[in-house]
Amino acid sequence: MKVKKIALMLAALLMAVGVYARNFTYSGTLSISEALEVIEQQTGYLFVYNPEEIPLGETVKLSLKDASINETLTAVFNGKGVKWEINDKNIILNKVSSTQVKGKFSMAGVITEVDGTPVIGAAIQTVGKSGGVVTDPDGHFVYDGLSDGDVLHVTCLGFVDKDLKAYRTDNAKIVMEAESQMMNELVVIGYGSLARKDVTSSIVSLSGGDLVKSTGAGDLAKSLQGKIPGLVIGQEKGVNSSATMQLRGMASIVAGNSPLVVIDGFPGGDIRSVNPDDIKSIDVLKDASAGAIYGTRAAAGVILITTKRAKSGEPTSVDYTYSISLDYPTRMPEYEDAVGYMKAQNEQMYNDTPSGGLYSVYTQEEIADYRKFHAQNPDLYPDTDWLGMILKKNALRQSHALSITSAGKTTRTKISLGYDDVDGLFRKNLSWKRFTVRANNDIRLAKWLNVSLDLNMRKTKSVNPYYSPSSTMRYMPPTFAAEWSDGRTASGKEGINPYGKMMEGGTKRNETWLGGGKFQVEITPVKGLKITGAFVPKYVFEKDKDFNIAVPYTPWNDPTVTPSYLSGATTTDLKESRTDTYTHTTQLFANYDIDLGRNGDHHLSVMAGVEDYYKHYEDIYASRDQFKISYYPYLSMGSTELMGAGVNNSPYENAYVSVFGRVNYNYKSKYYAQANFRYDGSGRFKKGNRWGFFPSVSAGWVLTQEKFMEGARNVLSFLKLRASYGQLGNDRIGNYPYQSTLSSNDPVGFVGSSSLVQALQGFSAYQMVLDDITWETTETYDVGIDVNFLNDRLRITADYYKKTTRDMLILVDIPSYLGYTAPYKNSGDMNTKGWDLSVAWSDHIGDDFSYSVAVNLSDYKSMMGYIGNDYQLSGGTIIQSNTEYKAWYGYRSNGLFQTAEEVAGNPTVSSSNQPGDVRYVDLSGKDGVPDGTISATYDRTVIGSSMPRYNFGGSINLAYKGFDLGCTFQGVAKRDALLTDEMVQPLRTGWYNVPKFVVNDHWSVFNTIEQNRRVRYPRYSQNSGTTTANYAVSDYWLIDGSYFRIKDITLGYTLPQRWLRKIFVKDLRLSATLSDFFTFSHFPKGWDPEVSSTGYPITKSVIFTASIKF
Repeated sequence: MKVKKIALMLAALLMAVGVYARNFTYSGTLSISEALEVIEQQTGYLFVYNPEEIPLGETVKLSLKDASINETLTAVFNGKGVKWEINDKNIILNKVSSTQVKGKFSMAGVITEVDGTPVIGAAIQTVGKSGGVVTDPDGHFVYDGLSDGDVLHVTCLGFVDKDLKAYRTDNAKIVMEAESQMMNELVVIGYGSLARKDVTSSIVSLSGGDLVKSTGAGDLAKSLQGKIPGLVIGQEKGVNSSATMQLRGMASIVAGNSPLVVIDGFPGGDIRSVNPDDIKSIDVLKDASAGAIYGTRAAAGVILITTKRAKSGEPTSVDYTYSISLDYPTRMPEYEDAVGYMKAQNEQMYNDTPSGGLYSVYTQEEIADYRKFHAQNPDLYPDTDWLGMILKKNALRQSHALSITSAGKTTRTKISLGYDDVDGLFRKNLSWKRFTVRANNDIRLAKWLNVSLDLNMRKTKSVNPYYSPSSTMRYMPPTFAAEWSDGRTASGKEGINPYGKMMEGGTKRNETWLGGGKFQVEITPVKGLKITGAFVPKYVFEKDKDFNIAVPYTPWNDPTVTPSYLSGATTTDLKESRTDTYTHTTQLFANYDIDLGRNGDHHLSVMAGVEDYYKHYEDIYASRDQFKISYYPYLSMGSTELMGAGVNNSPYENAYVSVFGRVNYNYKSKYYAQANFRYDGSGRFKKGNRWGFFPSVSAGWVLTQEKFMEGARNVLSFLKLRASYGQLGNDRIGNYPYQSTLSSNDPVGFVGSSSLVQALQGFSAYQMVLDDITWETTETYDVGIDVNFLNDRLRITADYYKKTTRDMLILVDIPSYLGYTAPYKNSGDMNTKGWDLSVAWSDHIGDDFSYSVAVNLSDYKSMMGYIGNDYQLSGGTIIQSNTEYKAWYGYRSNGLFQTAEEVAGNPTVSSSNQPGDVRYVDLSGKDGVPDGTISATYDRTVIGSSMPRYNFGGSINLAYKGFDLGCTFQGVAKRDALLTDEMVQPLRTGWYNVPKFVVNDHWSVFNTIEQNRRVRYPRYSQNSGTTTANYAVSDYWLIDGSYFRIKDITLGYTLPQRWLRKIFVKDLRLSATLSDFFTFSHFPKGWDPEVSSTGYPITKSVIFTASIKF
C-alpha cells in the first residue's frame, strides 16, 4: 500500500509538471469542437472523448489570457454537463448524467505549504468516488461536479494527508503540513546533506525567506541576530561595517573567534558578499561533530550558506523585490546648551579652585544674558548643536532584487541581480552602493553526468569623510561655532571643528570588485555513488583614494585676513592604494549511499574527499603632498618632492591541503551513528608541525521508533537523543608566525661620492619567535535532545556542551633588554560550558488562519585555565589564569564621600580627594592585608563579567488569508556593562560638553545634604588625580547591561490570486516594517546598549517592501 501511494504521488507530480506545457489565451466566440482544437494547438494536450457524449456543436464565448488548463476547461464546459480527467498529456472527457449535474458545484483555489509556498502536484480526490484533480505549478486547482457532503482527500509526497469537506468557492486556501513537520527536510552538513530526522549533531537551519521577509534585501548579519541560539552578533556601527559574530563562547585569545563562513560548499566566504535575496538556506554547525569536517578553521563554528537554484519542473518566472527605508539613529544622548555648559564650567573650576569664586570662567551677567546675546550675534555668542549639524534626521536606503528562473529538460538556470543604495546619516560624504550578479546553472549532459557552472560578481562603492566626526560629535561644546552665519567654516575650538572637516576636509573613497565562480562535475557511475569534482576561483580587487583637503578658516568678522587651518587639515595630500587578493579551492569527493539487509533496514552512507586551498594577497600605495588645488584628486597634481610609496600590509600567501571523510549509519531510522575526520596541512606552521588530525563521532537514538513508545505517539510525535564528541583545530594566528620578521630602521652606512651619497638601509628582526608553535585544538562534548509534540506543532531542541581549547597561543614574557617583542607559544587552556534551548509552536485554525511562536535562549561561560603568571589588561578587562575570560578588573567602591570627615577617615586614591568623589575599598596591600591606601597594584580585583551570560531571541507570526503580521525580538541578560568615561564624564579633557542626564544627578556644593546622598554621579572636577580616580574602572560604574530589543515588526499583505490573474501576475506581496525601533535597557538616556562609547550610531528603520512574481 505504501509503494502504491508513493507511485500515485509521483504520478501526480509528473502530471503537475506536464500541466504547465503552455497556458491558454483566446478571446472570442467559437464552437466547443473548435475550442478543443485550439486548446490542443496551444497547450500540446490531446483530448480523448466519445463525440456522441460531448456537445461539440454548442458555442462558447471565451476571454482568457495565460489561463491554466483547469481554468480553460472550466470556462469551456461551464454548465455543459461535461467532466474531465487529466492523465499525463491526455485529457479524458466524459458526460455527466442528469442525476449527477443536479445540485453540483465547483470548488477552486490554491494549496500551499505553511509558509505560503505553492504545493505542486497535490492530488485531490473525493472519498468513495473515482476521478480527481491535480494542482498546477502554482498550486491552483479547479474541481467540478462536487456535491454537498462530499469529503475531499488531499495527498502529496512529503506532506501529511488532509481531509476536508467540499464547498462552493473560487478562492479556497488549503494549507498542507510537511510530513513529520520538517523532519524530512534536507540539512546541509558539509560536502553533503541529511534529512533533519537523521542528524545527530547540533545544527540550526533557517530558510532564506525567513531572513528577508521582514527586512527585504537588508543586512544579512542583522537579520540573523536573535534567531540562532548560541550565535551572538554585534550590530554594525557604520555604513557597511563588519558585524562581529561569536558562536558558543570563546575558543581562543589571539586566533579568530568568528565562525567559518562556507558559501555553496566552499570555505572562506564573506557573509557580506551574498545578497540576502539569493539565499535559499543557512545552516549553522555548532558542535564539533558537525564542524570537524572543516577541520582547521571550524573551532569557532561554521555557517553554511546555500544560494537558490532552479528546480526541475519549475516554471519560468521573474521575481522582483523593491525595498525603501528611512534609517534613524536608535538613541542619541542629549547634552547641555551654551548656558548649561557655562554653568558646569564654573562649578568645575570652583570645585578645583575655590579661591577663584563661583564665576571664575564665565561672569554671572554673561550667563544670564547669553541667550539674548546669541540672538543678536550668533557668531560671537554661539550655541551650536553639533549633533544636529553633523547628523541628518534620517537617511534613505533603497534595495532592488531581480531574479529570473528557468528550467528545461536538461538545463536549469537562476540569474539574480541586486542593487543597494545606502545613504549615511552624515550630512555629507557618507554613502555605500552595492551591485551583485549571480548566475547558477545546472546542466544534465547524461543520466549519469551533471555539470554546474556558477558565476558571481559584486561591486561596492563607498564614500566616507576623510575625517570622521564620530569620535567628537557628541562632546563638542556649544560655545564654539561650527559655521559662521555667512556660511564660512568657523574656527571651532582653536581649530578643532569636526563639522568643518567632515564637510570640507576631503573624502576616503573605496571601490571593490569581487568576481568568482564554481565549475562542478557530478558523475553517478552506479546507483548510490556520486563523485563530485569542483574548482572555485575568487578574485578581489580594491582601489582606495584618500584625498585629504586643507580646510582654512578666518575670524567671523574679518574674512580677508590670512587664513588659519583646522587642526589635522592643514595640507592637501592624496594617497592611492591598490589591493589584490586571489584564492582558489579545488575539491574532489565522493558520496556513496546503500541500503543493506533483507528489508533495507541498514542504511550506510560514506563520504571521502580531498581539498586544496590557496590564497595570495598583496597591496601597494603611492602618495603625494602639497596639492595646489583641491578639486583634482590625482597624483599628478601633487608635489614631486613630497612623494611616497610602499605597502599598507605585508604581502602573504597561505595554503591548505586536506583529506576528509564521513561515515553515517542508521538502522530502521531508529539508531544512528556518525564518524568524521579531517587531516589538515596548513602553510602557517613550520614543516613538521603543519599537519593536524581532527576526528569526531556522534550517535542518536529515535525513541519514538520503538514499539514501547507506540502508545505515546498521539502526543509525542518525535523524540531523539543525541551525543557527540570531536576535535577542531585553529590556525587563524596570522601569517608566518614561526618566522621572525625584518623591519627597516636607520641607515647603517653610506656609499657614493661627494656628489651623490646614498644611504644603506638597515634591517633588524623585531620579534622573537618560537618556531615549534602549532595548532590550537578545541575539544567539544555535546549532548542534546530533539522532541516534538502534538503532530510536530510543539518542537523543542536543547543542548548542553563543554569546549576545551588546549595549546592556546599566548605571549611569552621576555626581558625588555633583549630588544624583541614577545613571541607566542602553545601553553594556554580555556574552558567553555553552556547550553542552548529553542522552543517553537505552530498551528492553524481552519484553512485561513495560521500562527507560530518561537523562542530561543542560550547561556555560556568561558573560563581561562592555566596560562602561567602572565596576565593581559585591556579596556578594563583582564585575562589571567583561572578567571573568567575578559572579566572586568578594577576597584571595589562604597558610594561617594559625603563629608570632609569621611575623606579624612578613609583610604583615598589621591591627596586631592574631596566630598563628592568616589570612595574605594582598601582590599589589600604589599603584605596581603589592607594598608590604608588605595593602589592599582593591590586593590584592584575581578568585579564583574563583561560577557553576557544569557542571549535570547524569538518571533511571533500570524497569518489570516492574505495578511501576515510578524514580530522578532532579541536581547541579553545577566551582563555587567561598564559606563565608560566617554559616556558619563562631564567636561572630559577639560572642555567637552556635559550629558544632560548628569546635570541633575551629580554631587554638587549647591545641593542639599539629602540630595547629595541620592545622586548617581560624582562632583565636577578636572584635577588630574581626582578625575583619574573617579572614572577609573570600578564596580561603581558597572550597571545591569541586559536589554530587550524588538528587532522587527512587519505587516504584510499578499493579494488574492483571482485579482492578480487579471493583470498576469502570479504573486504580489506588500509589507511595512519597523526595525530596531523599540529597546528597553538600564543604560543612561540616549545610549544604545550595543554602543559603549562614541561612534557612528546604530540605526532603526522604517521599511516598505514590494515583491512581485510574474
